[in-house]
Amino acid sequence: MTRNRGCTYRAQVGPEAAGRTVLGYLADTYAHSGIDEWTARLQGGEIELDGRLARGDEALRAGQVLTWHRPPWHEPDVPLHFDVLFEDAAMLAVHKPSGLPTMPAGGFLDHTLLALVRARYLHAHPVHRLGRFTSGVVLFALSAEAAGVLGQAWREHRVTKRYRALGRGVPRWSEMEVTVPIGPVAHPRLGSVHAASAQGRPAHSTLRVVERRVGESVFDVRITTGRPHQIRIHLACAGHPLVGDPLYAEGGAPRLRDPGLPGDGGYLLHAYRLGLAHPATGQELDLVAPLPPGLEA
Repeated sequence: MTRNRGCTYRAQVGPEAAGRTVLGYLADTYAHSGIDEWTARLQGGEIELDGRLARGDEALRAGQVLTWHRPPWHEPDVPLHFDVLFEDAAMLAVHKPSGLPTMPAGGFLDHTLLALVRARYLHAHPVHRLGRFTSGVVLFALSAEAAGVLGQAWREHRVTKRYRALGRGVPRWSEMEVTVPIGPVAHPRLGSVHAASAQGRPAHSTLRVVERRVGESVFDVRITTGRPHQIRIHLACAGHPLVGDPLYAEGGAPRLRDPGLPGDGGYLLHAYRLGLAHPATGQELDLVAPLPPGLEA
């Protein structure tokens, strides 16, 4: 197993952090690591404040820049492949496997779809992202012009997004509209996660039953908004959380006992279809990723 190349993270200090120490700010703001880990990084010369090595006891001022030079590390093993669904000079559509992160985050840098795609398409720009354990169609722009057109289409909800999911239980209804808002709520390990919240942002999903099985059902889900974990949350709001979802319980809130993390897997969710106008020609495209086993009706 080889190490990646390491990474540099930069953050500008906001006015709310003025007067706090570097160590206290890092440990509270980036809670994925404890105070002992941030202390070791400071002692190892990995942290800079305005370009100078930080000790940890400096009082911060608004506008200062904190930099963490993260050394190379071993990344978790993930599927390191993708299939091309569509390609021309303007755009690229690929089929992402479940388990492969779309973008660098946490413990992933080189083991991401973005890194794999850019190894072959240097200037590829991701138009959207899927969760690590969501498989299916991911769209990239291959020019600045295409990125602008596709980004606008996404913001104006002119892209049709269809998913297939396996949920718990067997509903009596055949189709349901879910409009529960989604926003940050408390989580015991992360501080907060996105979930159903009356104070959240508007979200809209259409759920349709494709197949009823013993104790579970296959759903076709169409979304017009793209809130974090929207399908997982809205199916849970409808009383049918994804089979194997370690985070969301019925009602769309995190599970009361030992809730998992947003990036944990164990469920089946597949972005199988994107419908959009080509950014250069205007031609209507229907991009389809084959359904994985377990989601075929």
